[in-house]
Amino acid sequence: MAVSVQGGAVAAADGGGDDPYLWLEAVDDAKALDWVRSRNAVATQELEASPDFKPIHDRLLTILDSEARIPYVTKIGDRYYNFWRDAKQVRGIWRRTTVEEYAKAEPVWETVLDLDALAAAEHENWVWKGADCRHPDYQRCLLQLSRGGGDAVVIREFDLLTRAFVSDGFVAPEAKTDITWAGPDEVYIASDFGPGSLTDSGYPRIVRKWQRGTPLADAVDVFAGAKEDVASSALVIDSGGHHHEMIRRATTFYSGENWLKVGDRFELLNVPDDAQVGFWRDQLTIELRSDWAIGGEIHPGGALLAIAVADFLAGQRAFATLYTPGPRKSLSGLAGLKSALIVNELDNVRSRLYLLKPGRDGWTRTPIEAPAFGALGVSAIDDDSSDDYWLTVTDFLTPTTLYRASLGGGAAQRLKALPPFFDAGGLDIVQHEVTSKDGTRVPYFQVSRKGLKLDGRNPTLLYGYGGFEVSMLPSYSAGVGASWLERGGVYVLANIRGGGEFGPAWHQAALKANRQRAYDDFITIAEDLAKRKVTSPKHLGIQGGSNGGLLMGVMLTQRPELFGAVVCQVPLLDMRRYHQLLAGASWMGEYGNPDIPEEWAWIAKYSPYQNLKPDTKYPRVLFTTSTRDDRVHPGHARKMAARMAQQGHDVLYYENIEGGHGGAANNPQLARMGALAYAFLWQQLK
Repeated sequence: MAVSVQGGAVAAADGGGDDPYLWLEAVDDAKALDWVRSRNAVATQELEASPDFKPIHDRLLTILDSEARIPYVTKIGDRYYNFWRDAKQVRGIWRRTTVEEYAKAEPVWETVLDLDALAAAEHENWVWKGADCRHPDYQRCLLQLSRGGGDAVVIREFDLLTRAFVSDGFVAPEAKTDITWAGPDEVYIASDFGPGSLTDSGYPRIVRKWQRGTPLADAVDVFAGAKEDVASSALVIDSGGHHHEMIRRATTFYSGENWLKVGDRFELLNVPDDAQVGFWRDQLTIELRSDWAIGGEIHPGGALLAIAVADFLAGQRAFATLYTPGPRKSLSGLAGLKSALIVNELDNVRSRLYLLKPGRDGWTRTPIEAPAFGALGVSAIDDDSSDDYWLTVTDFLTPTTLYRASLGGGAAQRLKALPPFFDAGGLDIVQHEVTSKDGTRVPYFQVSRKGLKLDGRNPTLLYGYGGFEVSMLPSYSAGVGASWLERGGVYVLANIRGGGEFGPAWHQAALKANRQRAYDDFITIAEDLAKRKVTSPKHLGIQGGSNGGLLMGVMLTQRPELFGAVVCQVPLLDMRRYHQLLAGASWMGEYGNPDIPEEWAWIAKYSPYQNLKPDTKYPRVLFTTSTRDDRVHPGHARKMAARMAQQGHDVLYYENIEGGHGGAANNPQLARMGALAYAFLWQQLK
């Protein structure tokens, strides 16, 4: 009989078969935690004794705590706000400064909320999760605080003028809550309201409107989705004097319904269920994931359309096409300014920016001058009340730089930049391409010494993700640089299918029954590294987390002879039961439903936990996860490690007792987790 986990206890359920390690799914069970601590002791005793551990750990902690990091800010009212952690503020402080002060090399900050002091006073392990501040006065904010770093949060109203919590303000208990302001004294809230209020994925299915001064139990239901949905939530957007209120019903991870408030009722928008809907001023924007035949035209998946909201509601369908994808081009981001939009395009995994401006004769498109290398990030500074925007520039070897720019304001102003946290001298970035098993061209980036000796002996770390339309872009990682590149390692970033590098089609090519394509892409890259004699299996390590952890598990079980070491972080591994654990049901749009026999037939072919064999020689693997991860269940990593150990395989396991899905809740924990991984890789791959 199989089991599922609810509230830390083990209960009977369908699925799972005869699994002797189901007891490890009981997250806080004493026996399970004893097992965790014993495995942690084995891993830390070995890895912390490595000559690589302490120098890497100390270097990482110095980087993480460095005051030279860029203090990224959000403009709230007339101030810039930043959340900051360092050696003195371990849990962190929420702080603010003026616009003028921020332009200085060393701004003077005012502390708004000290999380270390709050945690000490309330005897809670608070981890910052963000704030939603009320438009347009920005005096009150709804703070999200997590115990230990999980996705579940406590909501508490905070006053920015008094820098104190509002004694009779909005307060909601711990849950996976979605909340947003609907007015000065009312909010939309989707949360755990008791039995029947959550979906099978563990997210809210009911949205309520809650008035100040009334009990949450008296809040009025405004929308209810189905139990089988992923989630329902509310969205309020104020843009250029236009106010939009919307309910989003996510029926799957990639599809759903958009309900716009028109007058005193919500109306369903007639758009494709897999489209992403947004608003800019009086315009409705629609980003397509699949082709849409409408108004006598066929708009391709990956396109961005716009139309006046009033015209759309009146039945018109004469869309302006703001972006059209290409075979190797995709829409990476969109920033709304006061008078224009900025499109961020990926062209063969390299960023390009374009200005889109409406006029009497339609929209005009103009390239924006920006550095031609690496990845660019663009976002509005003042939402859309000015034409000012932030621009970030980064690549593997160039420290990230933050610019402030304005349309028609001349050259961008360089405001902040990371220092060179590692020695990039003599290093080079090259983009390669391989032909995967089905003939698809797949790119990857390689960072290594110029004139690298191609003798197959270079310690090489191959990183991948390949899911949920997430793009793997060049970026400056001080941790990778200081812990791997500077010490002589080769770093490789894979752009396999399942990601978003070439738009929705690149992602959809590896969905559900086609999942193996992502794995074939990664295998082909690994084979190419050996073929080019950059490295060889003995010296090739791989790393990935979450969906990338699933990728690592598949590589471990499908092609163990290709790799010398595997770092598998916060992974999915038991794909027979993933949909019954925590948020797993929400990902059936990505992987499929293992309760449907024909879908389990193709999931079973790659599910790592079910494909372990006692007579196969596997590379050594380090599993890491977090007890407090309430998104991907730690039972995946626990059970995989236990089964491998029982079969006689050499495996290391480390579970952080807090940290959420990110694996760590503060800088010391991040440094330790990173140092364990890099010490393991150096130990195995030299």
